[in-house]
Amino acid sequence: MLQLFENTPKEYLQNLERYVFAGPVVVIQSKTEARRAVKALSEEPLIGIDTETRPSFRRNEHHKVALLQLATLNGPCYLFRLNMIGLLPEIISLLSSRHTLKVGLSLKDDLRALRARSNFVEQGFVDIQQLVSNFGIADMSLQKLYANFFGKRISKSAQLSNWESDVLTESQKRYAATDAVACLHIYQAICKLQEGEPFELKASEGTSNQPYL
Repeated sequence: MLQLFENTPKEYLQNLERYVFAGPVVVIQSKTEARRAVKALSEEPLIGIDTETRPSFRRNEHHKVALLQLATLNGPCYLFRLNMIGLLPEIISLLSSRHTLKVGLSLKDDLRALRARSNFVEQGFVDIQQLVSNFGIADMSLQKLYANFFGKRISKSAQLSNWESDVLTESQKRYAATDAVACLHIYQAICKLQEGEPFELKASEGTSNQPYL
C-alpha cells in the first residue's frame, strides 16, 4: 500500500536521492521555434507548466516573467524565453485552449505573471494544490509533494538565478524542466488515487493514521 505523509517533514527530504529531469530540453528563443513548438504541444493531451522570473533584490524592482516551461509526458520539455520573444499569439492560443490539459502548481501566481505580459483568458488548467487536499495531504510545495509521492528530492538551488541572462546554463535548464515534468508525475499519481488506488496517510503528530481503501 502506498504510504503518504499528511505533512512531509523537512528532515525527511534531507537524505533523499535527487531527482533531475534527464530527458531532452528544447530552448525556444525565436518566433519560428516557438510556432513549431506550439504546434507539437497542441497535439498533446496533457502538458506540465511552470514559469521562472528574474529575482528582484532591490526595493521596488520588478521583472516580468522570463521563462515559460511546457513539458510533455513522452517528449521534450520546451523552455520559451519570453524575455526574448514575448507572449506570442500562438502561445496565448495554447494557454486559452480547453482541449489541452495544462497541469501545474500554484497556478494563480504563474497565470498572473503571464497575463502581465499579455492579457488572455486561461482555459484547461488544473492546479495540483487543489487536488491533493482532497486526500488529506497538506503539502503545498512542489519539493515536498514530490518527496511525498516518489521519495526523491528536487533541488531549488537555481531558483534565484538570472533567468534573463543571454544564455541559460545547463543547471538552469535542468532545474526549469524538472519543475514542469515533476508536475506531470504528481498529477499522474493523483489520478491513480482518484481511480481508487489504496494508500495510508501518515498523520501529523498527535493524530491517528488514516487508511484509504
